[in-house]
Amino acid sequence: MKKKLFKLVLAIATAFTLISILPAATATAHADTNNSSVSAIKKRGTIKVAVFGDLPPYGWVNKAGTRKGYDIALAKQIGKDLGVKVKYVQVNADSRVDALNSNKVDIVLANFTVTDERKQVIDFANPYMKVAIGVVSKKSNPITKESQLNGKKLIVNKGTTAETYFESKKNITVQKYDSKTQQFNALKNGRASALADDNSYLFAWVKNHKNYEVGIKTLGPSQYIAPGIKKGNTSLLNWTNKEVKKLTKDGFFETDYKNNLKQYFGSDIKASDIVLAKDYDFSK
Repeated sequence: MKKKLFKLVLAIATAFTLISILPAATATAHADTNNSSVSAIKKRGTIKVAVFGDLPPYGWVNKAGTRKGYDIALAKQIGKDLGVKVKYVQVNADSRVDALNSNKVDIVLANFTVTDERKQVIDFANPYMKVAIGVVSKKSNPITKESQLNGKKLIVNKGTTAETYFESKKNITVQKYDSKTQQFNALKNGRASALADDNSYLFAWVKNHKNYEVGIKTLGPSQYIAPGIKKGNTSLLNWTNKEVKKLTKDGFFETDYKNNLKQYFGSDIKASDIVLAKDYDFSK
């Protein structure tokens, strides 16, 4: 009887031990298979970063074939602080989420606006830039308020906050394009009365296109640009949160603005219109 009781107690104890070990083992296995964790990135010596290739001054390729821009500078700094090389993966606006979820990239630094819809399918790290929707049109026939778009054609880039904002406007005919290059070419070719996109780079675009102006500088609520990370990748998310917070406090983004954005904006745009303050409260 005592032997049977001893065996029963031993079996129960063994079962509880196995139950306690399984979650830890599962977590370890998950970490080992996460190719975008900080440890995995450091082990292979490369971080794969999604960027734009046709969106100056944020991410573009110059005539010499060199990548330039505000987001590119951030990518380089992240690579430096991780101690790894940066591998750039060029994306369009509507392929940013898929690039993360299909494991083509570890992180997205492609002027990625934080929205509630996107937060359902990916994670966003701390923001590093402020933005709102703007509307650009010809100076000879300017659009200066939203009501002027009624009955007109409006160009947007697929996968952007401008598309989301205007697709519910029944009185406006929305034309959707796959890339930044395509949408701006469509505007210059007169296919629509105006184009809507993030105001920050519309300010830059009109400086080099004197026949156009940002007639509507702000539409909708103020929004933020942040690094995009695959949902559940807490290792890289936590590291990036700390990195952005540190870079903000150290004035990195103010320097990035001066080096990569200031020359492209008009005199009415200041660093504080784009860059978060050094003492920004990331907990809100």
